[in-house]
Amino acid sequence: QNNPIAPSFASTATTLLCLSSSDIQAKLKAQMAKLQERDRSSKAISPDDLEVIYEDEHIAVINKPSGVLSVPGKEDNPSLNKAVFDRFGCESNRMDKMVVHRLGMDTSGLIVFALTDAALRGLNTLFRTRKITRKYEALVCGHVTNGNGIIDLPLMRDYEFPPYMRVSTEEHQRALIGLDPEKVGKKILESPKPSVTEYEVLAREELDGKEDVTRLALTSISGRTHQLNVHCAAIGHPIVGDAVYGYGGEASANGGLEESMLPEDRASEDLQTGIAELYAGKTMCVHANSITFEHPITREKLSLECTAPF
Repeated sequence: QNNPIAPSFASTATTLLCLSSSDIQAKLKAQMAKLQERDRSSKAISPDDLEVIYEDEHIAVINKPSGVLSVPGKEDNPSLNKAVFDRFGCESNRMDKMVVHRLGMDTSGLIVFALTDAALRGLNTLFRTRKITRKYEALVCGHVTNGNGIIDLPLMRDYEFPPYMRVSTEEHQRALIGLDPEKVGKKILESPKPSVTEYEVLAREELDGKEDVTRLALTSISGRTHQLNVHCAAIGHPIVGDAVYGYGGEASANGGLEESMLPEDRASEDLQTGIAELYAGKTMCVHANSITFEHPITREKLSLECTAPF
């Protein structure tokens, strides 16, 4: 039986950090500079080294390694997109016209690329209408008690730690009143996004025989930015190796929720500290291991999988 996690925020007292539009603008500028520097560390991947899961004349499905950007960005950093373009080419002869979705640099797993204009249009429609099912496998801190469940928590941009995400609460929405969109950007002021993640416990394990972790199957129903990371943190079980939303990360702790709002089975601070020490310098443990969709041209149902590297 699913166990929905959707706390009521109306009566929750939280300590809000009052920031001016100028404060948020400065924080955003500084963090974006750090993220751009980090993007420059993307690993170069040879076209010959691509792990091709599926290919035909219209689409290619690739297993992206962790540490590789999905797309090059403004600075033309090394990326999976460039390697796929160099190997397959595409009808438009524009590598940006191959991209229909992305994975974060630290996330490994399946990405679909369009090789023809018709496939690009078809895939964009499938993603826009949510007719593509993507499943992930992750290791999270601590042992999750419930065998399966639904995490139903709306997300918003984190004005305290821009440009990251957090769980939206009434208090934090009120804190946005009066901010200048010209300074903070329109994304900060967007309405909360309904966000739903399904999870299933695959195994309860120990990391290096020492620290409790849980292997989860995750399905992002709504597909929001950083949704899996925020949702796992918000139920007290951040993803192992998550340097942004995990213990001591760059974003708000616990997905932006107060400690008192977390479930009783949440991973303790001592446990998270131990895992962080064990996993220092290693990649985040989240992998897009399954994708199911109707081929945009042939209408054949495709269900593709690849094994997590952790």
